[in-house]
Amino acid sequence: MKAKLFTDGGARGNPGPAGIGYVLDIEGKDALERGEYIGETTNNQAEYKALIAGLTLAQSEEVSELHCFLDSELVVKQMNGQYRVKHVDMKPLHKEAKRIAADFTKITFAHVLRSKNEKADFLVNKAIDAAIGK
Repeated sequence: MKAKLFTDGGARGNPGPAGIGYVLDIEGKDALERGEYIGETTNNQAEYKALIAGLTLAQSEEVSELHCFLDSELVVKQMNGQYRVKHVDMKPLHKEAKRIAADFTKITFAHVLRSKNEKADFLVNKAIDAAIGK
């Protein structure tokens, strides 16, 4: 089964209150949209946590071919092996994302502009707003 995954993570402040959003669009099905507050963390950690949550959802939906779209160029380049993961707090998140990604028959990671990732971005902000009482 083929699908597209759009993920986003964000923190207000760095670190600060953070949320993740992800949209899984499986061919022939309605899109699955999720957003959640994840507490205090950095923006880059939130980006990885969004990707991990989206990959886990795709796994549970028995997706075999997954095309991932993120507006974090850093995470995309790290997942594609173009950049090394240097920060100690990012290494376990990267390792977890790579572990889950290995379960797919085919997987790609591509950078998209925020304007092409609006739904995931909206879900991030909605989750943070709900948690901090806005």
